[in-house]
Amino acid sequence: MRFSLVRFLHAIYFPRVPLRIRLAFCAVLAVLTAPAAMAQVAAAPAGTGMAQVTVVTNLEEGHRLFEVHCAVCHGPGGEGGKGPTLAQPTLPRASDDASLIRIISDGIGGTEMPQARIDRKDVPSVAAFVRSLGSRPLEVVPGNPERGAKIYAIKGACAQCHTLRGEGAAIGPDLTTVGRRRSAAYLRRALLDPNADVPQSYSAFRSDVSLPENFLYLRVVTTNQIEIVGVRVNEDTFSIQLRDVTGRVFSFYKDELAEIDKQWGKSPMPSYLGAFTPDELDDLVAFLVSLRDTK
Repeated sequence: MRFSLVRFLHAIYFPRVPLRIRLAFCAVLAVLTAPAAMAQVAAAPAGTGMAQVTVVTNLEEGHRLFEVHCAVCHGPGGEGGKGPTLAQPTLPRASDDASLIRIISDGIGGTEMPQARIDRKDVPSVAAFVRSLGSRPLEVVPGNPERGAKIYAIKGACAQCHTLRGEGAAIGPDLTTVGRRRSAAYLRRALLDPNADVPQSYSAFRSDVSLPENFLYLRVVTTNQIEIVGVRVNEDTFSIQLRDVTGRVFSFYKDELAEIDKQWGKSPMPSYLGAFTPDELDDLVAFLVSLRDTK
């Protein structure tokens, strides 16, 4: 008779339990004790008519794939960068595993989040690793958020371009939840070198993609020598629209303009390098990191 370790263990530990039950128990035990592996029940996307399915995820492999495909935007520890911060207990766009798997697989239309170039069978492992980032403690940054709020309002004059909780101008991004979307390192770099992460794309305006993809700072001069600078709002073959720093929107037919100076890769935001003391910069970054809720 061929020796069977499994049968030997059955005989020792489960002498009175039916064989089929013992085999099922051992199969589950093998999955649960596999190195860096975890069994998950992934809910099927709503409306698909699919039942829940059990998938085996490998955190070690998910970590490796995350570093290759995701860390360049989201940071090696999910702390955020060009992409949103993932090291947080809840993800605004992925409230459950099914939605997270769908986002990784298909991307998010109209944003910079592309479809993942990952084998579909490996996506649950990446999703499991992303979920594990939520157990990490929030990033600790130096500085005082209360003092930073005053710098934001007064010395930085940030509300001249940015909206915060519905107040301010709309030429720059809304900062109401920027602490959930950007890391402290990214925010510090944006203050000191605003051009660092401005898209360098030279593509035409597209209505089906997000603002970052379409972002363009430009200067136009009319035929009667009126100069206007601002951010492009829309553009087609014959016309162009832009918003200046006051929030006013201008629309022109291109044949009305003597000059259209498209300043690719340039941000209208000034550099604050040297404008703040080191402590003031820490305080302002701490305030921006604290902006996580819509309340």
